[in-house]
Amino acid sequence: MENLAVLVLAAGKSSRMKNIKQLLKIKNKTLLDITLETAKNIFSANTIFCVLGAHAKKIQQEITTKNINFVYNRNFESGLSSSIVAGIHHIKKENINFDGVLILLADQLDVSVAYLNKLIISFQENNQKIIASNYSNKAGVPAIFPKKHFSYLLHLKGDKGAKDFLHKHAQETIIIRNEFGFKDIDTKEDYKSYLKSN
Repeated sequence: MENLAVLVLAAGKSSRMKNIKQLLKIKNKTLLDITLETAKNIFSANTIFCVLGAHAKKIQQEITTKNINFVYNRNFESGLSSSIVAGIHHIKKENINFDGVLILLADQLDVSVAYLNKLIISFQENNQKIIASNYSNKAGVPAIFPKKHFSYLLHLKGDKGAKDFLHKHAQETIIIRNEFGFKDIDTKEDYKSYLKSN
């Protein structure tokens, strides 16, 4: 059984939402708590890291999920990649021996435990490959990156997260198809739409 770190990216300032997105309530739970609980319910005893940036103190005070390792990204305004860099840097600095890292976005609530377990099973069978999610035949997150890529992930820049990295490493990537697609909750309209459909 591979030892995975789970890295939940939740550092954004939610400029399009005009509210603290991570703390929006869905059935009396915050959006971030829902994602963290999903992460806690996947296979094996994974260690969960949550990268915060904007409104970090308030978010951390209101999150109820236990045993989460919070990482502060002081460069959160530089884009999504900076949160991956902050998370990987923390993991490497702590010298924790993980076989890979599973990267999740805090605002993809349609990502299920069952789907993440599919990614993990594929990684267990191909532990030197990147295991990524399918977006119109392009690779994206949630994705698992083996340890050998940690140092390269530290050089990511911009707001595309790992997309460019996945594109450059397409030959080393296994894409797992998801039936419904994963929609981010970025605007008030996205949030209202999600509430109506759930």
